[in-house]
Amino acid sequence: IARSTTDVTWFWDAALEDLGVTWDRPYDTILDESDGFPWARWFVGGKLNIVRNCIDRHVAGGRGEHIALECVTESGSRRTVTYAQLDHDVCCAANAMKAAGLRSGDAIGIYMPMVPELVTVFYAALKVGLIVIPVFSGFGAAAVATRLQDGAARMLFTADGSVRRGKVFALKPEADRAAASCPLLETIVVVDRLGDDTREAAGIEVPLTAGRDVWWHDFVDGHSSVCPTESLDAEARSLVIFTSGTTGRPKGTVHTHGGVLAQTAKELGYAFDVKSDDVFFWLTDIGWMMGPWELVGVHFFGATVVLFEGAPTWPHAGRLWEVCAQLHATHLGVSPTAIRLLMKEGSEYVNDYDLSSLKYLGSTGEPWDAESYMWFFEHVGRSRLPIINISGGTEIMGCFLLPLPIATLKATTLRGPSPGMAIDCVDDHGEPVRGQVGYLVCRRPAPSMTKGFLNDAERYIDTYFTRFGTGIWYHGDWAYVDADGFWYLRGRADDTIKISGRRTGPAELESALITHPAVAEAVAIGVPHEIKGEGLVLFAVLHKGYEPSDELRAALERHMVDTVGKTMK
Repeated sequence: IARSTTDVTWFWDAALEDLGVTWDRPYDTILDESDGFPWARWFVGGKLNIVRNCIDRHVAGGRGEHIALECVTESGSRRTVTYAQLDHDVCCAANAMKAAGLRSGDAIGIYMPMVPELVTVFYAALKVGLIVIPVFSGFGAAAVATRLQDGAARMLFTADGSVRRGKVFALKPEADRAAASCPLLETIVVVDRLGDDTREAAGIEVPLTAGRDVWWHDFVDGHSSVCPTESLDAEARSLVIFTSGTTGRPKGTVHTHGGVLAQTAKELGYAFDVKSDDVFFWLTDIGWMMGPWELVGVHFFGATVVLFEGAPTWPHAGRLWEVCAQLHATHLGVSPTAIRLLMKEGSEYVNDYDLSSLKYLGSTGEPWDAESYMWFFEHVGRSRLPIINISGGTEIMGCFLLPLPIATLKATTLRGPSPGMAIDCVDDHGEPVRGQVGYLVCRRPAPSMTKGFLNDAERYIDTYFTRFGTGIWYHGDWAYVDADGFWYLRGRADDTIKISGRRTGPAELESALITHPAVAEAVAIGVPHEIKGEGLVLFAVLHKGYEPSDELRAALERHMVDTVGKTMK
């Protein structure tokens, strides 16, 4: 570990060879820093594609009948997708995208629940050199529109709706509202997730705009199941994932085929020891970094990813543990918020299920408290499984801190630096500190670090390379290293609000609230919350002519839900 964090070029060269990354053309130079740390280029001259590494080589190697996806809902329905089936579907969808006029370098948005078609769209786009913009399925129209507009998406993939806690909700209307603000958006492809009977019972209609909207089955129908995988520069864009900050619009972090593949393969391989016969289950959404992270990282090793649509405590408090037992999951990843919620349901729900297939537990998103951490370890891990507690960010498409499976652990620790990540804990002057809280920084580039912010290079420099200069990445987290060398995080050093592990910027929320005609000024703050880590409180100064009332309070809550999505309610 020590050498990997000081000699990063040695490490990444050796790691990619050890992991077995498939190159169409080997790189000439592993790292080019001629333009400085912020604009470092990796694997110069090399060509590859995420899809060749995550699907093609497994099918070609005779493992086409191995299960790539186990897809389950809270109601108990289950769909299984093999690597051969996934390859077939990806090729059909990729050919459909090309037939629609999309070309390498164009962007598409994914605004869908966790259904198999999501994975098909994700890999089909990457296969032919398109850029994927994943959007959280719980966002409202305004948040969706911002991301699609900034990313210049030409096509959006969505669904008619989804089901959570037994309640059916529509998704297509939010997509339509978002599309009204996105003049570059040419096509909306709609997956029939609910079916006619469910839509009719719920009173949901799915109007299709002529010339723009098309059902998924009509979009892919008749297209060939053979499609060549594009050979792309290692620095070719693969993903633009938006993350909220403390000021202004959400930031579009820009990731490459080489960077995403290198970091996810390293982390899933070394930190989680993923093997081809494993079943990997992480509670997440495609709109968060962990969605693409688990897909690429797990499928690189030819293992099985579990997609879960719904709530982990519905229709009964043991649903999450039931899924783990039914699918013989080997890995389970959650946020501390999820564990705090599940703790309240009682340990008897965990004990009712056979979790002996589990080998590793995982967590990310926010700092742990000791009580929840130990409950996870003792009741879910049966006091025998390591908790691979990881932390990094959307900006680096991976982790700065994580333990390896063989590491000794203390409650709530992240153990230490992730291999190949030259991190440090420093004081206000950039000097290393131990035994006291300091700033988490990184002293050397990593392949998966964002290539600036989309359309805003100045903001990228201001965010990460101003506080300590252009030679040190300032991440914005408080860190603490104890006398034994164990690393801990102490929260954000800026005023980003993190609810249930999901970061949101006060400015984005405040901007949404003041679009209501009653509101003149607004302030958003985070407050301690025993379940979610932080809860959200909004203060509103009203325009003249408006008086505070319970009715207005309810109207403002509805306005926020309509604008930024139900997760902020």
